[in-house]
Amino acid sequence: MAVVHETTMNPSKLELLTKWLPRQRWYLGSGRAPELVKAGGFRLDDPEGEVGIEFLAVVDRAGPDPVAYLAPMSYRGAPLHRTGAEAGLIGTSEHGVLGTRWLYDGVHDPVLVMALAALLSGAAVPQQQYTSDTPDPTVTVHPVAVSSFSCEITRVLRPLETPAAERLSGAEPDQVILGQVVAGWVWPDGTAARAVFATAVSQQEK
Repeated sequence: MAVVHETTMNPSKLELLTKWLPRQRWYLGSGRAPELVKAGGFRLDDPEGEVGIEFLAVVDRAGPDPVAYLAPMSYRGAPLHRTGAEAGLIGTSEHGVLGTRWLYDGVHDPVLVMALAALLSGAAVPQQQYTSDTPDPTVTVHPVAVSSFSCEITRVLRPLETPAAERLSGAEPDQVILGQVVAGWVWPDGTAARAVFATAVSQQEK
């Protein structure tokens, strides 16, 4: 069970993401520094209790229209030692309870990837962002019925137009959709939105 501490982080997650986000190829900014606000998301538990896992939705208010992004982040008490890990480092922060934490873009962290696979398999329960040991019933999981699949994480969140649109959708033409995770966030004007946060896909043979 992950314990959510009510404390400070210096620099904050938003401060780190403000510097990291514009360097990503999928960022839609127009040259201006992001103006980020937390907007939603959920957490997952690391079975070993060592790594914090959060799927954080943020909204960038810098442009003429707000844009929602998903930042899947892992929080570690030491650097992640694996090939390519440095490319996924968002930054380090001083946690008021846990000390120095290394924050990673979760696609580079095998613990987050395995936790997401467990969620898509129906073997994990999404947790509320800011409350310890509390399932989040607003997260909808369409579980996978097979043992082998790949996880695709959405970076730019596109709101689903209707509740019916939460059915399996959104993979590339050469992929078969096997399952997905749908969750929500709130726009700066208070409007609620939902989108596909992650998808389980299988590559078709060509």
